[in-house]
Order: sequence, then C-alpha cells, then structure tokens
Amino acid sequence: MTIRPCLRYPDKRLRTRVSELAEITEEARTAWQDMIDTMEAMPGVGMGAPQIGVMLRLAVVDASEKRGQAVRMANPEILHASSQMRSHEEASPNLPGVSAVIERPRAVTVRFLNAEGEMEERDFVGLWATSVQHQIDHLNGKLFVDHLSKTKRDMLIRKSRKLHG
Repeated sequence: MTIRPCLRYPDKRLRTRVSELAEITEEARTAWQDMIDTMEAMPGVGMGAPQIGVMLRLAVVDASEKRGQAVRMANPEILHASSQMRSHEEASPNLPGVSAVIERPRAVTVRFLNAEGEMEERDFVGLWATSVQHQIDHLNGKLFVDHLSKTKRDMLIRKSRKLHG
C-alpha cells in the first residue's frame, strides 16, 4: 500500500494534458494501485494520475458506498453525455481547503482500456459520472475551478494558498 503525495497547485504538471498509453504496463498497474491507496486515504471518489505526478493517462473512480469497487481506466474518453445536468460540490487535494458546486452531465458513456488491457464501454450515472468527468479533466490539464468564473476561481485559489501556504 503506497499513499503518494498530491501535487499542489500551481504545479505545471496539473496543467499538462497527458498522452495516451499504447498498452497496460506494470508501471500503469502500480500507478493505479497507488492512486487507489491515495484516494482511499483522503478519502475521495476518484483520482487522475497527474494529481500524484504520474504523467500517464490513467484514472480511478470509486463512488460506491462500501468502497473497494474502483474502476481502473486508461485513456478514458467520453462518448456520450446526457443533456440532463447534475450539481455536486467538488474539491481536489491539489487545491486543498476549498470546494465549489459544479454542474456536469448527470450520465456519461465512457470508453477506456481496462486493467486487462481490453477496450471497455461503460455507463456512469450520478456521483460516478461526476467523478469520471472530474478525472478526465485532470488528464486534460484542467481543475474543477476551471468550470467557474474567473473571479470565483481566483478567490478559491487565493483562499487555498492562504489556508495551506
């Protein structure tokens, strides 16, 4: 079990779009497990690899009530998003101490390479869908505050810096 430190904003790696993986390697499997361990320790409902400084297109999501249901994804891509929206208070260990209500599609269909290296398509709804979209943002160099107005975003960034240096 390895809990990795999360990068702190404004680390440039958090603003970097990561490249796709050609295949599932041992490095990817190790990173997934470290991401799950780190996510569980927070506790959180998802994590993108860049959050812990791993510049691979990997994400994990576990919005289950009893935990231990983490979905490991490489190269996740949203194929379809519902027109019905859902609001949820989001946060990130990369910007500690702050959160904001973000509106995202309530359901998404995502295609990704699974832990066996096979292409999989899966529907995610509710908190699962919110988390998947949040993690894909991380893989694209975006943070949840990027969905806010510049004024609100700047205010939250200043508040996080004040709280956590």
